[in-house]
Amino acid sequence: MRKGLLFDLDGTLWDSTGVIRPVWNEVLAAHGRAALSEADFAGLMGLTKAAIAARVFPELEEAARIAVIDECFTAEQIALRRVGGRLYPGLRETLERLHEAYPLYIVSNCAPGYLEAFFAAHGLRGCFDDWETHGGTGLSKGENIRLVCRRNGLERAWFIGDTVSDAAAAAEAGLPFIHAAYGFGAVPEAAYRIETIGDLPALLAAIERREEA
Repeated sequence: MRKGLLFDLDGTLWDSTGVIRPVWNEVLAAHGRAALSEADFAGLMGLTKAAIAARVFPELEEAARIAVIDECFTAEQIALRRVGGRLYPGLRETLERLHEAYPLYIVSNCAPGYLEAFFAAHGLRGCFDDWETHGGTGLSKGENIRLVCRRNGLERAWFIGDTVSDAAAAAEAGLPFIHAAYGFGAVPEAAYRIETIGDLPALLAAIERREEA
């Protein structure tokens, strides 16, 4: 049976908010907009571009709001490629360990170029076998999870993410969900959760033993 692990990006593999929030606020200031607080910004992580634009500029027409968000995305990718984001402690070592036993994948709602900035800044491309984004396909996260599973012939897989919308996407795709409780969101109903990324190998081993018993 071909098994695999699919990861959300923001709030699961890294936290880029400390780098990109100041960049976004510079763009917003140029458009006469108030700065986004840390809480405001955390609430945007993991949303699609259209959803972010609607939340930040509800009074603007869609084309106008998307244009400003595109400016933010362009500026953030320049910054992220230069300095990267904050990888969660133990991420690299954990991914390398997991990759010895499972193929690894990323499914994110990010815009084109964002995932590439993650790879470019931190050199983690080799840890992942495939990936898909909303910016690349226009599909929902649940649909992209199904796409990656189908494309890679996965018969058993888990999706690891940090928000209620990640849990819903996993359910939509028919995958068990593991909540990254160190990320941006609370998912009280999650059947599985990890407090650090380093907890994941032990949890998976326990799940596998239980399923084999």
